[in-house]
Amino acid sequence: QVQLVESGGGLVQAGGSLRLSCAFSRSIFSSNVMGWYRQAPGKQRDLVAAITNADITNYADSVKGRFTISKDNAKNTVFLQMNSLKPEDTAIYYCNAKKFGLPYGYDYWGQGTQVTVSS
Repeated sequence: QVQLVESGGGLVQAGGSLRLSCAFSRSIFSSNVMGWYRQAPGKQRDLVAAITNADITNYADSVKGRFTISKDNAKNTVFLQMNSLKPEDTAIYYCNAKKFGLPYGYDYWGQGTQVTVSS
């Protein structure tokens, strides 16, 4: 059974930091893109940050300069370091793994981890 398991969420004051982790039961190197998304109550799920298997990164404008995505291929784990957190960062954060192409492509999601930033 394929799994993506997030951890590291919690409650933090504005200006604080959190580090999210996502453990993948498959090889992340074989995935084309690993990403972090977030969904606030009543809003759609949006991309926060992504990293390709060539280590190319992409960030939402709202988190540039504050969040950093990284990965450890040997441990099949992706991280999201979140600094200078703001109340508007409050959301459920989801890890995603994508592999393009048929027939072995996939698009897996984790169960999510809650991040709450108090003002």
